[in-house]
Amino acid sequence: MSELTERTDFSIIRYANCWEDADVLLQGLQLEPGSSVLSIGSAGDNSLSMLTTNPEIVMAVDLSESQLHLIELKRVAISALEREDFLAFIGITNSDKRPENFNLLKKQLPEDARRYWEKNIKTIETGLIFGGKFERYFQFFSSWLLPLVHSKKTRIELFRNKSQSEQEAFYNKIWNSYRWRLLFRIFFSKQVMGKYGRDPEFLNEVKVTVSEFIFNKAEKHLLSVGSQRNYFLKMIMLGEFGEPLPHYLREENYSRVKANLGNLKTFKGYAQDALKIMPPPNGCNLSDIFEYMPADIFKAIAETFATHTPTGCRMAYWNLMVPRRLSAVLPEKYEYYQSLSEQLTEKDLGFFYNGIHIDKRI
Repeated sequence: MSELTERTDFSIIRYANCWEDADVLLQGLQLEPGSSVLSIGSAGDNSLSMLTTNPEIVMAVDLSESQLHLIELKRVAISALEREDFLAFIGITNSDKRPENFNLLKKQLPEDARRYWEKNIKTIETGLIFGGKFERYFQFFSSWLLPLVHSKKTRIELFRNKSQSEQEAFYNKIWNSYRWRLLFRIFFSKQVMGKYGRDPEFLNEVKVTVSEFIFNKAEKHLLSVGSQRNYFLKMIMLGEFGEPLPHYLREENYSRVKANLGNLKTFKGYAQDALKIMPPPNGCNLSDIFEYMPADIFKAIAETFATHTPTGCRMAYWNLMVPRRLSAVLPEKYEYYQSLSEQLTEKDLGFFYNGIHIDKRI
C-alpha cells in the first residue's frame, strides 16, 4: 500500500462529494446509539451521515490531508450555519457570499486547514461540491460534451416521473443513440477516466473493459424508474444534485448531524492504523478501498482488520470493477450477509458500482 501513496497525488481534493449511497450504507451497518464507527473520510458526507445515529465516535480516516481539510470546513460550516445557508455555502443553491462566510468561519478551523482554504478560496467561491477532480470531470461532461448529444430538454425529460414502460421507451427510442454510445465509450474509457477522473493508480487492478462495464451498469439504471430521483445521476447529467439531496443535507437529517458534530474525529493515515487508537468499532464504512489492492495485500489487510475489530462489527464496502470480499478470503473470521448485500445493491443509487457488501466479524 505504501507504493500507492508514493505514486498517487494526495495533495489535491479528489472527491468533493462522497459517491456512495449513504442510505444503503446506514441500512447495512445498522448502527445503534452510542456506537463507535470507523469511516473512510473522502469528502466527509457519509461520515457526517452516520452522526444521525447518535454515535459515541465517528473516526473519519483518509490518506489525503486535503480531503481532511474539506471535512473540517464542512464540519465548521454546519456548526455555524443554518441549513439553507450551508446549502448556499457549499454550492447546492446560488450565493455571492461564500468568501464572506468563509472569513467568518475560518477562525474556527485548525490552522493547517485555514491556510489551505485561504490558498484555495476559488474553490469556495465556486462551491465546494464542484471542487474535486472527479466532480470537474463530470462537470466537463455535463456542460460541454453531453449537450452535443442531448439537449437540456431531453436531459430533463430523463428525470421526469414516468411509468416503467415509458422510461424504457424513452431510453430505447430517444436516449440510447449512436452518438450517446460513442461519447460514453470514449469519455468513460480507462485512459480518459484515469487521467481526468480517478487516479490511474486506482485502476491498476481492473481487468475488465472500463467503458463497457460502466455502460452496462448505466443502461440498466437508465431503463429503470429508479433513475428519475437519483441525485448522483442528476449531478452527472445536469451538473447539480436536485431533489432529493444526499442524506446528510436533507432537512430531516441536518439538525441531527449538527447536534453530533463533536463526535466526529479525523485521522490522517490508513484505516487499519486508525483502528489501533479508537474504541473497538461496531461498524466500518470502508468505501471501495479494497478496489485498489492486489489480492495478496487485500488478504493481509483483511487479517489486520480481523485482529483489530471485535466480534459483531459490521463492515460495509463497495466493489466497482475489482471483486474483493472479506468473507471470501477469510470465511472463518467474517460472515457474509448475502441476502442483505443483494437487497442493498438492488436499490443502491451508486448504479456504477458492481455491488455493496456487508460482512460481520465472527
